[in-house]
Amino acid sequence: MSDKSEPALIDCLLAACLFAQDPGSFGGICLRGFGPLRDALVENLVAVLSLSRSVQKIPNNVDGERLLGGIDLAATLQGGRSVWRPGLLETAQNGVILLPMAERLDENIAAHIAQAMDIGALALILLDDGMESDETPPAVLMERVAFHCDLTGLRNLEAVADEDLSPRISAASVKPITRQMRSSLAATAAAFGIHSVRPLLFAERCAVRHTLLAGHDRIADEDMQAAVRLVLAPRATQFPQREESAPAADEESKPSDEEAHEDKDQQNIQDIPLEDLLLEAAAASIPPHILDQIEGSVRKGGKGQGGRAGSKQQSTKRGRPKGTRPGIPGNGKRLALIDTLRTAAPWQTIRRHQSDDADPKKIHIRKSDLRVHHYEERQESLTIFAVDASGSSALSRLAEAKGAIELMLAEAYIKRSQVALVAFRKEAAEILLPPTRSLTRARRALSALPGGGGTPLAAGLIAARQLAEAARKRGQTPTIAILTDGKGNVMLDGTANRKGANEEMLDVAKGIAALGLNSIVIDISPRPRPEAAELASALRGKYLPLPRAQSAALVEAIESVGKAAMA
Repeated sequence: MSDKSEPALIDCLLAACLFAQDPGSFGGICLRGFGPLRDALVENLVAVLSLSRSVQKIPNNVDGERLLGGIDLAATLQGGRSVWRPGLLETAQNGVILLPMAERLDENIAAHIAQAMDIGALALILLDDGMESDETPPAVLMERVAFHCDLTGLRNLEAVADEDLSPRISAASVKPITRQMRSSLAATAAAFGIHSVRPLLFAERCAVRHTLLAGHDRIADEDMQAAVRLVLAPRATQFPQREESAPAADEESKPSDEEAHEDKDQQNIQDIPLEDLLLEAAAASIPPHILDQIEGSVRKGGKGQGGRAGSKQQSTKRGRPKGTRPGIPGNGKRLALIDTLRTAAPWQTIRRHQSDDADPKKIHIRKSDLRVHHYEERQESLTIFAVDASGSSALSRLAEAKGAIELMLAEAYIKRSQVALVAFRKEAAEILLPPTRSLTRARRALSALPGGGGTPLAAGLIAARQLAEAARKRGQTPTIAILTDGKGNVMLDGTANRKGANEEMLDVAKGIAALGLNSIVIDISPRPRPEAAELASALRGKYLPLPRAQSAALVEAIESVGKAAMA
């Protein structure tokens, strides 16, 4: 491996290289963090794997029939005989499956893929686009892939594009792993709370392949450390419990500083127990989102189920039943058999006369008779707080906004909602808290809130609008809650001009209204001002004067806007 300057990137490229050597032995690789760097790595990896096996992309919204195969109903009706349509798993047998946005994959679909992996030599490339620490691909798949790589924050694109992932095993064979090495791997896994056998098997294979890649015939400590970094560290669920060493009883027996330094230089690394080396290697390689889980900042595996959400959305897969509609089953659409037969029944006499087969026991069904189930589900909601952090009352406004955010996040997992915070002051707006459901992350971001300066209200509205538009693209229902007195005095170019700032504010507000975004203006000035009401009118949103804003009142007002939008 070449020098990439970033240890995390070096390990990610090493994992990709080892996976490319033998995908079947490692089960797969999970690449977390979106961006051009991951895209380049995936492109490089797919190009290498395609030389020796098939690589098939499966969308995350695939249904069971398309995945496993089944009767092609339209072709069967047209041809008068049963026509079988092979599933995606059947065509990808003994190959590699690429799963984009794997964190959104349905648990039942994941179970079918896991079963196929257990039966055959199927391998996976999981692309994890999760924003929160708890947004990960299904555990049943993560358990079966050897490498979990976090590319978040890595930017050395040239190194990824230039990396050679093609098979290049140098040595012919390697001496078997010793019992001591196996015991050290097991002890390291237990120390980090890993109780499954699969990671140990993956780590052993990783050590062997790493040895072969280096051209050696014997597994060394460096190979074991690489296996621990790449396989065990990303699976850690706890920190190892270390016993503190007892202090020396005799002070006279302590060597001098020079002697200690000389002894340290002469110390052979073989004198250090292998288990200690592996513990250090794993502890230094735990990804940040795994550290958050270990510290208890998120509920691991939690994916807030049910409850309040955003606006209603039409669906063919799940939600509240809303009758049936004409359509062809497949791609998530399920056949409504009773309604299909009910539609075809009045035409049976005519169709028997038109057909050569007049058997009264046979039902003649046409493509136009087919009906599919239709459902209605609710989207996840996002509340964007845009807070005026200028002037002397900034601290109280920010404090109440912080309290409202914490109140909403306390029930975020139940209500399936997220919050974000934009503060605008001086000459620009700043996103203090990106969309999140993590209460611990929110408290960390809100612990030191800025305040004072001018009021760039238009800049704050633009930042809130950008977050709302991004949320819509992700399928969420955004609501913008603006805490201000409506008196902007800083223009978008940073100049102080009250009249110009007011004109820009109204223009941006009308643009937000044209997008149909839900909004509420909460006037928190000591006495309600017409400027805030004018802003609410331009937004076509709700206006609420709250001179003494309280967190609970803010939450109640914001949720009333969401309920009105859903009605």
